[in-house]
Amino acid sequence: MSLQISLEALENLIIERLRSFYDRRISRLLELKLNDLASKNPYLFRATGISEAPQLVEELMRSRLIKSDETIFGDEFFEKIAKAVGDGAKAEQVGMDIVIETESDYIVIEMKSGSNWQNARMGRGIKEDFDKAYQDYCQMGIQKRFVAILGQSTGQANSEPDEEGGRIYLIRSGQALWEEITGDSDFYLKLTRLMKDYPLRLRPDYQDAWATTLNKLTREFSLLFVDEEGHINWEKLTQANSGYIPPRRTRRRSSAN
Repeated sequence: MSLQISLEALENLIIERLRSFYDRRISRLLELKLNDLASKNPYLFRATGISEAPQLVEELMRSRLIKSDETIFGDEFFEKIAKAVGDGAKAEQVGMDIVIETESDYIVIEMKSGSNWQNARMGRGIKEDFDKAYQDYCQMGIQKRFVAILGQSTGQANSEPDEEGGRIYLIRSGQALWEEITGDSDFYLKLTRLMKDYPLRLRPDYQDAWATTLNKLTREFSLLFVDEEGHINWEKLTQANSGYIPPRRTRRRSSAN
């Protein structure tokens, strides 16, 4: 297939998706609570030699938010763009992200933002998704070859189905995936090229939200975990993270007489 979107339209789409990405990032940042940071490993941060409360809170914030940033970017940027340049509407018929029809093939694609999602449980879930998509495809009576692709928006992992291992789908990543969707071998580079300076224009609002949240959480942290001499009370912080909490007892239902 060939790309059916102009460079101008693609640039506008990229700008729109970046704006949505930053809107969600800022909302997530402003919603951050001190309890969200307390779950991070205090031993690790103690071992790195951090001694200042603002520095520790900022490191905890970064550690907490990096994964949510990856998830938000995958949702708002990669998946939305893939659906816009692919056929997201038709894909709803079979519960996939994208459907591509050629003269001979009916290609269904489930998108992932990268390769870090992989584990056994997710692998089983993906197989079930493709099995369900195939059942829906059969019910539509389409006389074409069914091709299932797990698409990873970044990376270089590309492989054919592994029938012996029970994997019925292809894996396409990075350049190979975007070319599969658009027919354009340069599309994966256009995604970064057409961002231009727009991230720099969006960044100041995020930096303001970061400073606000950092100041608020540092104040709360200091009240709880900084002693009168200005030192981080690492034992108190570790107790808050790892101190024993008795398990809740489940109430037994009384047996009927």
